[in-house]
Amino acid sequence: MANLVLDERDQRLIAALQCDGRLTAERAGEALGISARTIHRRWRTLAADGTIRVVAQPVRPDSTGALLLRIRVLKGKLDVIAAALAARDDIPFIDLSASGDEIHAVSWTQPGSRDPLVFRQLPTTQAVTSVTASTVLHVFSEAADWRHDVLSEAERAALTPAHQDPAPGAEPDEVDLAVLAALRDDARTPAAAVAARTGYPDSTVRRRIARLTAGGRLLTHVAVDPKRLGLLIDANVMMQVSPDRLDSVGRVLAAHPAVHGALATTGPFNLYVAVWLQGLESLYQFITQDLGGLGVTSAETVIVGQAVKRPGSSTTIRR
Repeated sequence: MANLVLDERDQRLIAALQCDGRLTAERAGEALGISARTIHRRWRTLAADGTIRVVAQPVRPDSTGALLLRIRVLKGKLDVIAAALAARDDIPFIDLSASGDEIHAVSWTQPGSRDPLVFRQLPTTQAVTSVTASTVLHVFSEAADWRHDVLSEAERAALTPAHQDPAPGAEPDEVDLAVLAALRDDARTPAAAVAARTGYPDSTVRRRIARLTAGGRLLTHVAVDPKRLGLLIDANVMMQVSPDRLDSVGRVLAAHPAVHGALATTGPFNLYVAVWLQGLESLYQFITQDLGGLGVTSAETVIVGQAVKRPGSSTTIRR
């Protein structure tokens, strides 16, 4: 496993792309003190071997109202159910528990609706033994917000583009949507290639990309296996926090370097966080010290055995 972990330089270059998916090697080199030629070469290699994938998220779906699903299944049926869920466009997130009998998933749905997946399809599946659905009430942070903690605050600030709130009523037009679609699977596609793909002039495409980025409508996400970053433990932690402290605790945890998702939910647990950590000892410290220091009254931890579907990643089921 140690041989799979990237060196510090490559980890810093990936963290730089998290700040700006369309970052130039020249600007990254100025902030990090690495030659632009080296950065070009390493980014190209990391992308070519599948270590990283930079995708565009032009309009982040509103996760409020989405369902967090905990699906228990019969032993030996986990892959079948997970594969069926992964094929659905309304399921963007699927984890398999290390125990091999539970699926954690996120389902986009209409708030307060009688979701057919929860009410009909899953309950009538013989391999499913139970389904628990909690509604997302508030999103403190999501996957695209997570930053690998290997850059200084000054470096991160220098690499992060300034965003402005979009002007009221300034919805993307036909040209914007075409540009965003061309960048969806590879956010680092050069403007000239986007122009060739969309049929719009190169100058128009460059101007639109700059405007969409500045207005916060072109969001990028760097998909990377956390194990390549030395983060070997992937876990979901469901906890109970007193109502008067829910917001403050959620905001503190959203800023924690290990947390790549923090949500307030309905159900027996009212706060859910997803974490990446170096090892079990780090997970123990997170639970006993970080959570304990925040006054969390109870917590259930599920270690992820396989991340089947995550934002920006390809979907695979290991058998």
